[in-house]
Amino acid sequence: LANFFLWNSMLLKPMKLIAVFVHEMSHATACWITGGKVSAIEVYNNQGGVTKYQGGKRCIIIPAGYLGCAFWGMVFVVFSGDRTASLITACVFLFALVISMFFSPSRIMMLLSVGFCVLTVGFILIDRLLFDPTLQYLTLFYGVFIGSFSVYDIYDDLITRTVEGSDAHACHQLIPCCLPRCVGLQFAVVALGFQALGVYLALVWMTST
Repeated sequence: LANFFLWNSMLLKPMKLIAVFVHEMSHATACWITGGKVSAIEVYNNQGGVTKYQGGKRCIIIPAGYLGCAFWGMVFVVFSGDRTASLITACVFLFALVISMFFSPSRIMMLLSVGFCVLTVGFILIDRLLFDPTLQYLTLFYGVFIGSFSVYDIYDDLITRTVEGSDAHACHQLIPCCLPRCVGLQFAVVALGFQALGVYLALVWMTST
């Protein structure tokens, strides 16, 4: 509900930027996995971002942004159902933030990384020393927001309009028979599927634990 009512407020601006970071880090991860080299991971104040890379498999790297964001949103939601799992997820998140600082980050990227590192570490300490399940609530919020942002971003950037230079347009260049909006619809179906699966697995996990 907070995401819905405060979506256009400045209060959620940092969360939107961290969702953009997850999008760009997903591109970078796909590049590394396919043997490429990442030279920069950047996030901008206008909620845009770019991952500069060389090599790798473009057919995997290009869709990894939107789909990776949706996937990690699902992972956060699922692992919020268990205290140990939420700690592992938070540590992976912290690792990604620290790694990004070594790839020519912009000022916004640096502030974002430091700020969310402090916030997440603070919640880990509170969870371990004072009150449980504080970290699980934070992990759940991260997951719900990142997953919601991925779906909204796909709808706003790839379905309602066609932007030259977007990931969908890049996919269209690789596979000309797939029009950009068609690519956007496919991304949306997968992203919604990830969110539904995340909610289901989280409920099952919470019930079993």
